[in-house]
Amino acid sequence: MSFLSSVSFALLLISVCPSETLLQGKSSSVWLQRLNGTHQQTGVFPRRFLWGVGSSAFPTEGSWDADGKSPSIWDHFTLQSPAGASSDSYIHWEEDLKALQFLGVDFYSFSLSWPRLFPDLTSNPSPAGVEHYRRLIRKLKELNVEPVVTLFHWDLPQVLQERLGGWLNSSMVDVFADYAEFCFRTFGDEVRFWITMHNPFLVAVQGYGTGAHAPGVKGERGDPFIAAHNLIRAHAKAYHVYDKHFRARQNGKISISLGSHWVEPLHGQATPTNLELCQKSMEAVIGWFAEPIYGSGDYPESLKAANRGVIPEFSAAERLWVRGSADFFSVAFGPETLRVSRGLARFGQTVALELRSVLVWVQQAYGDPLVLVAESGWFSDASVGVEDTLAIYLNKRFILQVMQAVSVDAVRVFGYTAWSLLDGFEWNQGFSVRRGLFYIDFSQSERRRVPKTSAHFYRQTIRDNGFPDTDTKHIQARFPCHFQFGVSDSVLQVHLHPFSPQFTDPHLYRWNFSGDGSLKPVTGIILHTRPAQCTDFLFIQRHLFLLGVTGSTHYRFSLDWTQLSPSTGHPETLRFYRCVLSELQRRGIQPIVTLYHPSYRSASLGLPEALHANGGWRNASTVDAFVRYATFCYREFGALVHMWITINEPNRLTDAYSGSADDRRIVARNLLLAHAKAWRVYDVYFRKQQGATVSLTLHADWVEPANPFLESHKSAQQHFLLFELGRFIDPLYSDESSSSTLIGWSEDEREELRGALDFIALNHFTTRLVSPWTHLKASNPDHGCSLMNDVNWQTSQMGQALVPWGLRRMLGWVKNRYGNRLPIIITASGVDDQEAYHDQLRQSYIRDYLQEALKARELDGVNLRGFYIWKLQDHHDLQFGLFSSAAHHSRPKASVALYRDIISHRGFISSPDPCLTADENGTSCEICTHIAENKPLLFFSVCVFVSVCMICVLIILSVLRKRRRKRRKALSVPQRVTIPQRFPMMRVTHQLRH
Repeated sequence: MSFLSSVSFALLLISVCPSETLLQGKSSSVWLQRLNGTHQQTGVFPRRFLWGVGSSAFPTEGSWDADGKSPSIWDHFTLQSPAGASSDSYIHWEEDLKALQFLGVDFYSFSLSWPRLFPDLTSNPSPAGVEHYRRLIRKLKELNVEPVVTLFHWDLPQVLQERLGGWLNSSMVDVFADYAEFCFRTFGDEVRFWITMHNPFLVAVQGYGTGAHAPGVKGERGDPFIAAHNLIRAHAKAYHVYDKHFRARQNGKISISLGSHWVEPLHGQATPTNLELCQKSMEAVIGWFAEPIYGSGDYPESLKAANRGVIPEFSAAERLWVRGSADFFSVAFGPETLRVSRGLARFGQTVALELRSVLVWVQQAYGDPLVLVAESGWFSDASVGVEDTLAIYLNKRFILQVMQAVSVDAVRVFGYTAWSLLDGFEWNQGFSVRRGLFYIDFSQSERRRVPKTSAHFYRQTIRDNGFPDTDTKHIQARFPCHFQFGVSDSVLQVHLHPFSPQFTDPHLYRWNFSGDGSLKPVTGIILHTRPAQCTDFLFIQRHLFLLGVTGSTHYRFSLDWTQLSPSTGHPETLRFYRCVLSELQRRGIQPIVTLYHPSYRSASLGLPEALHANGGWRNASTVDAFVRYATFCYREFGALVHMWITINEPNRLTDAYSGSADDRRIVARNLLLAHAKAWRVYDVYFRKQQGATVSLTLHADWVEPANPFLESHKSAQQHFLLFELGRFIDPLYSDESSSSTLIGWSEDEREELRGALDFIALNHFTTRLVSPWTHLKASNPDHGCSLMNDVNWQTSQMGQALVPWGLRRMLGWVKNRYGNRLPIIITASGVDDQEAYHDQLRQSYIRDYLQEALKARELDGVNLRGFYIWKLQDHHDLQFGLFSSAAHHSRPKASVALYRDIISHRGFISSPDPCLTADENGTSCEICTHIAENKPLLFFSVCVFVSVCMICVLIILSVLRKRRRKRRKALSVPQRVTIPQRFPMMRVTHQLRH
């Protein structure tokens, strides 16, 4: 039976066997409690934190038979010859030292080659091998680089495999202890940190199970457990040898590096079953070796329960002997372990690149030990070369996770090892991938060590001791009194219904006349009606009520060009938009109106169908049609509008047109001409009378060089920004010196374009990383750049990264290029958030992005005049809206209160806003907020109150009726008058008569 199937069967048994006690209940909280600070991007490590880099003998040393070295199991397994590719560190070790100096590391983790030190089974070591490592260690100490020495990193002498059967033979325990004792005695005076063996999990599973690693044994089901048992015992014996004979004099530390992966509950569902499977998965990999050494002294219960009769047992004495046989916890977190775990030990859960979770799991499971990250890093394709941009962000991800574990979770990590120093042989991946910080061209005999960009990144990280926050901290300041705090929407659809007929219907109605509850008109009676009023449009009242709750001073929306054609515009459509504008004015909210907001859900892109059918913006006739439409809107609505946007995001609209780059250049050209002509029309015919300002809005996400260590990426950043913004703003800006040549113009067109801009309007949402396309293709974007996200940035459900400092840098770039003559307005900015009420992501976005906007104004001198949140209300699903959709009762989200609070203080100072008078400090608005947030409860309360009042009235009426009945009864019953009563009455009557 092959081991691949046998191990799979064993792991399947673990997943279906009855639940056992999971590692005494340790570590389950890692999956139950969400880790805090997961999006922490800045911070530094403790002052004495150790930075290192690692390598191992077989992948890098080469010289497989030099100076009497005998073959290792990996030499035999790969049939490597003297001409085989390697980094030749045995020969070029001094170049390795220069690489270490370049990085500035505190320690260098490397392994000794066992077959280089002991070529045969005799007790005589190789003098050349001993001298090589003595020389290396001595030079490291001279450079103040601490050697971290691993005794065994998988390259077992082939002779031991052939004669003893390798780690399947229990004799290997004593053989390894003798080898370890020699190394301690020979090198120990200069070594403070020893690692007995690296990632024994892969040795046992891949070497003696699947056969994917040397020695390539595909044995019985119990073979990997036997190999693991002997590896653990060999480690423990080596530890006790050092502890007994060398520790007192050498004062070193000793451990074993254990490989680990990480799993998350499937689909994020932390059910008891999934939690149990996650725990078993960890126990089947790192727990297999960690529990005997750091825990109970025995194997995890889940592992034993699934493999009774197969997994060896520790005697009581061995459990005491193995337990505690390490001075610190050494974790190896690399692609090899994750790859194997994904195939054999994930138990149906999700394997994740979460080093921080592993460290927290170790902390909780094994009593908060000191931890060394002994291997961390990822791989690149062999073709990448020195420009390994993706490797930078993956390495950054792991370092950030360690930083979070240290600073947030208080895991006692004292060192980090980047893997590896050099490109070399990557085990069963061969030379198809690279993991080195230094590039090796294996086709060149000199084997030069060329630093990759990831080496520059790691060097910088070591110098900074992490990622210090270079941005300005939170500032306490206010925006100016007339700063525009607004909400931005796309096309405001015309809603003629629901419509209130209360004062426009001339009929008189009677209700329930026939007893059926119906409302029927009274024939022959016609009432006088009043003219139509804006209050008839119920949608407008409801919509603007929501807007008022936000406290916004401005509202940006777009007209619907398809319904406002100068020749076919419907009177009710005109009246609808006039009512919107007049109602905004009545409520003290200033409108900013967009003439054309492209709709990418519409086949016509929001154009009238006739224009779209005629080629849309490819056809110059659309320019003339737009100018006629703009003139019509200025005339009909201009008296109520103080700011106009002609076209929303023409730099995005061009991308919607398929075809060649020349076609899209024509589209961009026509869009700019349409804007300029519409601006000229307003300037000549309407500005003097109406006094508004006119601009266009550009999509303006910031970009950072994906690889800050490459000039080509820095150039790509500037090229992208000029393409996105410069090609549209430059022709419109009056300063000819800044004019972009990305679109060719005639002199007459230049004159028409020049100065056709009253302010700079930008829609900013996120920040991306930019790099040049390495392989030019016809399908590449016109800007010729590739965009990506930093995997460490916090992202929304839709993949939008939250990078607040990008807004400030974007505003700074615009100021530096165009100066401060034209004001800048952020006309849309927001993020999707799927939370129905507690939209923490959006709250963070609003708070942090407004902070950066304030810094740009106060610290950088940017002439920023406004900031608009996108958008007021969701249409269907929970996305960008401050309020849920009408189908979800238009409920305000928590971000509404936050935004309103910032507006009420005009920034981030808690004292009252000096721009407001005493009776304008928001009392009534606070009432509006509470009303909007508690509409269902308020409605219910009113209903209860009315019901109680009606019941009280009915009770009072009932009591009064009863009293009246009693009085009537009393008056209607005849009474007999007695004789003494009769005479006084007669006297009174007699007196009245006379």
